[in-house]
Amino acid sequence: MPEKVLVCVAWPYCNGELHIGHVAGAYLPADVYARYNRLRENEVLMVSGSDTHGTPITLRADEEGITPREVVDRYHPRIVEMFRRLGISFDLFTETDTENHWAVTQDFFLTHLDKGYIYRDTMQQLHCLNCGRWLADRYVEGTCPFCGYEGARGDQCDNCGRTYDAIALLNPRCKYCGSTNIEVQSTEHFFLDLGKLNEPLLEWFKQEDKQSWRPSVLNYTCARLDSHELRGRPITRDIQWGVTLPLPGYEDKRIYVWYDAVIGYFSASKEWSALVGAPDAWRAWWQDPSARSYYFIGKDNIEFHSIIWPGMLMAYDASLNLPTDVPANEYLNVEGRKLSKSRRWMIQMNDALDRYDPDPWRYALAISAPETQDINFTWEEFVRRNNEELVATWGNLANRVLGFAYKRFEGKVPQPGELDNTDRALLDQVEPAFRRITELMDAVKLKQGLTEAMTLAHETNRYLNAKEPWQQIKTDPQAAATSIYVALKVIDSLKTLFAPFLPFTSQRLHSYLGYDGDLFGQQYTEEVVERERSHLALRYDASTAHGRWAPSDLTPGQALRQPGPLFVKLEPEVAEAEVERMGGAA
Repeated sequence: MPEKVLVCVAWPYCNGELHIGHVAGAYLPADVYARYNRLRENEVLMVSGSDTHGTPITLRADEEGITPREVVDRYHPRIVEMFRRLGISFDLFTETDTENHWAVTQDFFLTHLDKGYIYRDTMQQLHCLNCGRWLADRYVEGTCPFCGYEGARGDQCDNCGRTYDAIALLNPRCKYCGSTNIEVQSTEHFFLDLGKLNEPLLEWFKQEDKQSWRPSVLNYTCARLDSHELRGRPITRDIQWGVTLPLPGYEDKRIYVWYDAVIGYFSASKEWSALVGAPDAWRAWWQDPSARSYYFIGKDNIEFHSIIWPGMLMAYDASLNLPTDVPANEYLNVEGRKLSKSRRWMIQMNDALDRYDPDPWRYALAISAPETQDINFTWEEFVRRNNEELVATWGNLANRVLGFAYKRFEGKVPQPGELDNTDRALLDQVEPAFRRITELMDAVKLKQGLTEAMTLAHETNRYLNAKEPWQQIKTDPQAAATSIYVALKVIDSLKTLFAPFLPFTSQRLHSYLGYDGDLFGQQYTEEVVERERSHLALRYDASTAHGRWAPSDLTPGQALRQPGPLFVKLEPEVAEAEVERMGGAA
């Protein structure tokens, strides 16, 4: 019986290009998990979109003398294009500056307010006396109160990672005008009463089986809820860009981006339902108790997804499903340094895809994914993995067997003779491999799943080196036919096991093996027209998918297609050149 699987992915700030840290931390794991579940013939809904309301967007607009909307119009299509090129198969990737999202966000606000989960209060906030503006978190910089870093933002220190209120900053300075003539003043805001939600959240967390959650998420969430220290958190701010408050008298305030961004998972599901012509389709993923929901994020967003968002859902509508799992990833560093947009130390994904195919990137970031600890990416390792693992181990295995079969067996899968113990020993590894990898993928241990698949590829290479069908055919063509048949069966199975990670080359291999149709569905972009304006959306249609998560059903006599190499070998000099390129951009 197919299951409903909701895959929710962090909403990226729409103020620039996304880098490989974003991809490794959230988007690639989500896509691998979604593709795996589609092969399992589960019904997947994978949603996200560009976060257009954060202060990083308004900062960029101020720096360039343009409007925030112009910033979004520049970068949102670039983000969509990057996901399309990398094969991140969103059922819907939208944005937060849409009529649909505004309406859903305002409904959340009014419902929370009506049910007593939002209250008014005053708070201390920094105000620049020089330019007369309230300083929202990223409009102020200063010295971190914890580590002394002098370039700390108003909400979080990039150096030590700690979060704090902006008024805790030492030596604050205004990012509008550079002035240090700043004063702490009182301003009225609306607050989400997380204290009222602490006990219900703790009850939910303790009742449900969370032992499959990653230790970092489990331990952090448990400690926060057990402490009973949740307090009211402001959900409005004094800025002019963002979702307006649906109340008179608050025209100068906007809903805080952290509140409206997580609502995006719900609003995007509703938008998708409208686009497919079934306005209530979202309910199957949000209200059916048997549906499962997964939130793919970076570790800096754990609290928002394991505590705050579940609390918001509880307070909004008790019939909505709470997260099944929050598989947050750690950080990906590059060449020993933390990735940073502001410091220009990053590998932009669009730029990288201009020079290298998508599947080598997907493989390199998946096989070294920061699932349980921070991981250091190096260009040298990227080149090594491409050449030794993709080209030499997997690509060469598929190409030499298919090429030999196409040339020596009339372009067909050969008819095997009687299998010997070596043949059976290899074929007998396939179903256990599927079972192990299925368990790992279900537990969102994707890196281990990929490692297991590569282990089977190594075993198949060892089998071929022992059998040597290119020698067998000289004296015993039937033995060669059997060896090639066995190898093709395993390669066909490996194609499926690798497919969630390597969709582009797996599709090509699928065709080389003589199959028609798509393993997965079709990805496309769509201009979604609203009353006031339109926005670009990335869409996915699974109706044309033919892939199935099962061992090979390849049969003797099946016609093959002329194969070609799946991967391109990279010269060692590539690594040094790319490090120099990064240094020049920094």
